[in-house]
Amino acid sequence: MKIALIGYGKMGKEIEKIALSRGHEIVSIIDVDNQEDFESAAFKSADVAIEFTNPMVAYNNYMKTFQAGVKLVSGSTGWMAEHGDEVKKLCTEGGKTLFWSSNFSLGVSIFSAVNKYLAKIMNQFPAYDVRMSETHHIHKMDAPSGTAITLAEGILENLDRKDKWVEGTFQAPDGTVSGSAECTADELPINSIREGEVPGIHSIRYDSEADSITITHDAKNRRGFALGAVLAAEYTAKHEGALGMSDLFPFLKD
Repeated sequence: MKIALIGYGKMGKEIEKIALSRGHEIVSIIDVDNQEDFESAAFKSADVAIEFTNPMVAYNNYMKTFQAGVKLVSGSTGWMAEHGDEVKKLCTEGGKTLFWSSNFSLGVSIFSAVNKYLAKIMNQFPAYDVRMSETHHIHKMDAPSGTAITLAEGILENLDRKDKWVEGTFQAPDGTVSGSAECTADELPINSIREGEVPGIHSIRYDSEADSITITHDAKNRRGFALGAVLAAEYTAKHEGALGMSDLFPFLKD
């Protein structure tokens, strides 16, 4: 398969290694200094482009990729509030293809399924209140993380006593804390921490007067995310439209 990479930071380089190890060819690499290559024959020859950048440029990357007629896999977060409906419509009605996920890790997919199942059980036990925390490296721009928001939505779908998630506290790389831990009974708070080079930790805690139950996913490195992105690209090459992890891993639909 011919793959184009959009964004050549740590994730882009890890994706490149895994793609090559699985027998794929990297035909184009686009970063901040060669944006004109979106119009190149090499980029247009790709079966799929894989995009990992940041909230400021992701949407424009999508539009340029769609214009080139290339299918797209993306793990960029922080753009959906402003452009989510438009991009989805382009895929469902406009003939474009985007496989998007806030997190491509197989472990996170399993964790997401466990999270939903636990929320279904906890719906029967109102004595337990729930909150979430996420920790990432200091370079991550958006907070809460896209993965935390996806996990929170999984809880809201299954826990009747919670109506919405809210931003809780935010600990900046210099240790200063902003925001508030206070919330109403129907709100699910997400606390965020930015420190060091942490690939990603997500914890969901149910508390009662009697005890606590906590589930945690702790990424050791970027390899799991990169492998998932390449698996998604292999899937996307054979499918069209608005795609996601529940298409790649059907157990997420259960």
